Amino acid sequence: MSSTGLELIGFTLGMLGFLGTLVATILPNWRTTAYTGSNIITSVGYLKGLWMECAYHSTGTIQCETYNSLLALPSDLQAARAMMVISVVLSSLGCVISCVGMKCTTCMLESSAKSKVAGAGGCCFLAAGFMCLIPVSWTTNEVISVFYDPNLSHSYKYEIGESLYVGMVSALLSFLGGGILCASCCGQEGGLHRYPISNPQHSQQMTFRNPAAHNSNNHPQSKDPRPPGPSSSSRTQRTNFNGYNLNGYV
Repeated sequence: MSSTGLELIGFTLGMLGFLGTLVATILPNWRTTAYTGSNIITSVGYLKGLWMECAYHSTGTIQCETYNSLLALPSDLQAARAMMVISVVLSSLGCVISCVGMKCTTCMLESSAKSKVAGAGGCCFLAAGFMCLIPVSWTTNEVISVFYDPNLSHSYKYEIGESLYVGMVSALLSFLGGGILCASCCGQEGGLHRYPISNPQHSQQMTFRNPAAHNSNNHPQSKDPRPPGPSSSSRTQRTNFNGYNLNGYV
């Protein structure tokens, strides 16, 4: 029951990480306008993401435009796109594989590799979290370094957007979910111990003798002149039952 609970917790955390990674990939809030210096009083702000750039006005209107050319984009932005897409794909695969391998599902019930399939789903979540953490950390470092550069104008400086925070949390959830699934898989494999079953055919019969009867056989008493009747043979048959000598006990 404990391993089933761990699998459910790991799957839930991995699913939340998948949803967060998908949201961080789609939304354009990776960079937001920094209201510092001459930008304190302005009517237009800018948002930059992986797929589009948006301008929001003080009146509440937002205008977004996608990037026209893929090859004209900076190399770091192209790499961030590819890594986030790979992270989403790995997270989706982790969800599907974990559903097949968890104990609470009816798939592969008669297979001994069911726990290993759940562990494979956990590895997918770990890889997805790693692929999500790299572009998010790289972009955060770039935004911070540009913001504190005194040689640049304030109009070129941006702040950390909400999508970067969502991406960090999503990567952490994916790591936790994948680690819990892998730990539950390792715990199930380590807890299986097979013990040999004794074969009843090789059991030996044991004979118990009464010490008093044994001593009486070594020191015979006076002979009884009466001839033995049929009752003595039947009594001997009764005292020997299934290989046990019951002389002196009955």
